[in-house]
Amino acid sequence: MSIPTEGYPLTAAVSPRVHVIESVDSTNAKLLHDVEGDPDAHPHLSLLVTRDQRAGRGRLDRTWVTPPGSAVAVSAVLRVGAVAVHDRGWIPLVAGAAMVDAVAAQLPGRAVALKWPNDVLVDGRKICGILAEVLPADPHTVILGAGVNTAMAEADLPVPTATSFAVSGVDVDEDRLLSDYVGGLRDLIAALAVGGGGAVGATVTERCGTLGAQVSVTLPDDTTLIGSAVRLDPDGRLVVATGDGVESIVGAGDVVHVR
Repeated sequence: MSIPTEGYPLTAAVSPRVHVIESVDSTNAKLLHDVEGDPDAHPHLSLLVTRDQRAGRGRLDRTWVTPPGSAVAVSAVLRVGAVAVHDRGWIPLVAGAAMVDAVAAQLPGRAVALKWPNDVLVDGRKICGILAEVLPADPHTVILGAGVNTAMAEADLPVPTATSFAVSGVDVDEDRLLSDYVGGLRDLIAALAVGGGGAVGATVTERCGTLGAQVSVTLPDDTTLIGSAVRLDPDGRLVVATGDGVESIVGAGDVVHVR
């Protein structure tokens, strides 16, 4: 599946720069490089888009490959100088909330939710992952990548816990998906800049399917925390209550919804 000849007009109406590329190893890696080389050409919400990402990257330096045309990868430039440093942990979460709404708009009747901190699930299966990286040369610039499984067939899914629009029987409108996502991202980042976590917490909480679930969290030191995800703290971290009533705050970790 090639890049649509009509381009992405809806997305271009929201973003000041939409760079569509035939194939790339990693949209995040390329955009990091491009922004460092020419920052003035990449204002807030500039995008790099492809349907053929050869070496996608996720949290903890994980990589993956998807068949060409089966997924859309988009990376966005976020100029976050107006967002307080202590509120920037909310950025992947508001991106997830924006993507939840964009995906749900084309999957009516499906349960679409954010899995803390950076996955989007449809009926409990992952359709999108999100990765935020700070530009090394400018701590007030974040490159935010998202990969969405669009036309991927069931047989091509990397794991049984993944899904796609095609598996749901939907021929997704990618332009609408991206424009909805970037528009939501624009509004939530602006709200975060003005009101901090308190301005976006309710939106994220409403869309976060992790809250209320029994979870198993693998922490960065490889220990495991098992309990109930009860809420997000003021910094967007996950609060997990264990069976003995003790609450632990999780800032980073791999979360599995046990039930």
